[in-house]
Amino acid sequence: MPRTLTLRAGPRALALLRERGLRADDIDIIPGASGGAKWLGIGGLDRYLFGTFLQTPRSRPLHAIGSSIGSWRMACLAQRDPLAALARGHEAYVRHQVYSKHPTPREVTEVLTRCLDHLLGPDGADEIVRHPTVRVHIITAEARGAAASDTRLVLATAMAFAAAANIISRRTLALQMRRTIFHACGNASPFLHLRDLPTMQRALTADNARAVLLASGSIPLLLEGVRIPDVPGVHWDGGVTDYHLDLDFGHGDGLVLFPHFYDHIVPGWFDKSLPWRRAGARNVDRTLLIAPSADFVARLPGGKLPDRRDFYTLTDSERFARWERVNAMTSVLGEELHELVVRGKIAEATRCWTGTR
Repeated sequence: MPRTLTLRAGPRALALLRERGLRADDIDIIPGASGGAKWLGIGGLDRYLFGTFLQTPRSRPLHAIGSSIGSWRMACLAQRDPLAALARGHEAYVRHQVYSKHPTPREVTEVLTRCLDHLLGPDGADEIVRHPTVRVHIITAEARGAAASDTRLVLATAMAFAAAANIISRRTLALQMRRTIFHACGNASPFLHLRDLPTMQRALTADNARAVLLASGSIPLLLEGVRIPDVPGVHWDGGVTDYHLDLDFGHGDGLVLFPHFYDHIVPGWFDKSLPWRRAGARNVDRTLLIAPSADFVARLPGGKLPDRRDFYTLTDSERFARWERVNAMTSVLGEELHELVVRGKIAEATRCWTGTR
């Protein structure tokens, strides 16, 4: 069994792995979850998948979908040089995030805009939209009613109401937010059928990709809401509606490959503290989830994945050093997955998964 990875697969996914192992051309969809700095904790996994495994020739498109930092990861995958894009993104996220003692939403927005610009480089937006095989889908949450307010107290009240109502049902999020998926697939998107929450499909273009990516990571009250050119409304972090992407991925023949921070999937941002709210069997049937093992995470500096609390508990220099150390340590995740793939041992290392934990 692997020492640094946890692998879980739904019944259909596990059957396919047992039949022919893990092949890049069998992958239909790759999701990217929200999680902020946690993406540094799977950096080595992304480097292997984006730069090596998924670079083999394909006979069909690869649909990449993400919210918040997950959308930034998918934006790296869809650039001409994914490894260079990841390196720029990691560098900016670690080194360029320097704030005053009590930053305003305006300051945080400006800093993260510069980080995003560094990740994209001069041609990234155009490359994302025109990639020959990767079809990027970016999730934002379009505000409704008071959730669109520029007044902090009104917005905070709307978020508190959304959190309280969400305890009763995820569907109540529709009172405050509407899931919006930006893509350039037209009618070929595999996510046109989503009905669990009100969902809008919008065109992703080279002209709006930067604003869409910024909006997908704009946490309410921490950043400013984003107005996307030629698109109605104020847009917030896609993780509000789709934190870990508990989506109906449809009935395709291939796999959903989910490189993730955890061995479970939390549907929405307000579900983090609700242990009973986890992905069910239907949505993971053809999913292979790959995450750092608990033993590996325990060996990281601080004994955990990087997260937003590090901004408050560490100095900038301490945070830079810790996050860069974590990112370097994660190279073993990609190395271990590569070994399992080439030795044909992926099915043996994978546990059957029917949802929840």
